[in-house]
Amino acid sequence: MNVSFPVELTDSQALALAQFVKRVGWQEFRACAVDDDEAYAIRSAVDQVRRALAEQGYSPR
Repeated sequence: MNVSFPVELTDSQALALAQFVKRVGWQEFRACAVDDDEAYAIRSAVDQVRRALAEQGYSPR
């Protein structure tokens, strides 16, 4: 099952979120997950958010 939901962010929120998803990594995913499988699922979801933000022009370097 796929889940899709609209979200409205201000320009500054979108930029801050894009910066966050750029910087967050495996260590944080694993620290918040119950096991590696969940950490991989989190990483995959964050990657999708990162791509969606980039498609809207929020892709920090």
